[in-house]
Amino acid sequence: MIMRRFGLIGRPLVHSASAAYFARKFSGEGISDSVYELYELPSIEAFPALLAGHPDLRGLNVTIPYKRDVITYLDSVSPEARAIGAVNCIRRTSEGLLEGYNTDIVGLRESLSELLGLDEPEQALVLGTGGASQAVQYALAERGIPYFLVSRDAAKGNYTYDNLPVEVVEQSRLIINASPVGTYPAVDQAPRIPYAYITPRHYLFDLVYNPPQTRFLDFGQQRGAHILNGHTMFVAQAEASWQIWNGTFKE
Repeated sequence: MIMRRFGLIGRPLVHSASAAYFARKFSGEGISDSVYELYELPSIEAFPALLAGHPDLRGLNVTIPYKRDVITYLDSVSPEARAIGAVNCIRRTSEGLLEGYNTDIVGLRESLSELLGLDEPEQALVLGTGGASQAVQYALAERGIPYFLVSRDAAKGNYTYDNLPVEVVEQSRLIINASPVGTYPAVDQAPRIPYAYITPRHYLFDLVYNPPQTRFLDFGQQRGAHILNGHTMFVAQAEASWQIWNGTFKE
């Protein structure tokens, strides 16, 4: 039997549910020729060695901190991933070429529709400026929702966590945590924003799915806000990745 290998690259990967998700999928759908494994790379420079060591590797997901850095190693990038500026899914063709895609955007569209319904907040606040944040910004632009960025680095965002005006939190009824803060095992952490200014008219969306309810979401719930974790996004992007690897994905 010809085995097809898939996996996830990033660092760290202790929080990831990807291997367990695909193991359940393969078992439930009777897919016996495929395996999915975690490949924690010390740096993106280890990527070529991973490919060389696993010639049966047909597809990869990419997570923090390599969604942008991996692009230089790819032979082609889809127009949407190019526009976003980040890749989280790679297909290795039978000729050995590496194609980059962004399936985060698929999950973000579904998640925002689930969370917001027909409501369209006047503006949003995006916490974090990495590869996941770039997909969030793309999704917000699609919906016509203006946004501000908060970063630890003053050069990357509109605000830092130390100079974020309370008025911006009050007026940004959609707040999205696109940073890894609060991810397992650091479950006692939360982005440093003034939660006292969140109201029942606010929507808090955390891309983190492990733990299911982060402190960010817990603080929002305590203030009466609508909340959503990253599970919907995780499942949608995983299924889109599977379609890409099997040549059935339609952008």
